[in-house]
Amino acid sequence: MNSLQDTIYNWLTIKVVCDARPNDSAALETMEMFEGMLTDNYGVSASDLTIETDENMYYVHYERDGEKKKTRFPRELIEVMLNQINMEPDKFCNFPDESES
Repeated sequence: MNSLQDTIYNWLTIKVVCDARPNDSAALETMEMFEGMLTDNYGVSASDLTIETDENMYYVHYERDGEKKKTRFPRELIEVMLNQINMEPDKFCNFPDESES
């Protein structure tokens, strides 16, 4: 069972990948899936999520049930997927969206 915190963590991890790899259609689809989960399961709109970073942490600000909230995650946990992709890019090729062909 996923919690709101787990879903934000997963969304943020893949958002970092999307930001670094804007043409990665699989990452974009995955991010959109987590955005849907945030909205449908927890009433948190992706458009209301804001991210701050410092040298150690990612901070995600959001609103739920009319209340502003904030959660935080260590950078090393959030950036692990992007680091793995960067270390072994041949394992993570981007396949173009077939509708673009």
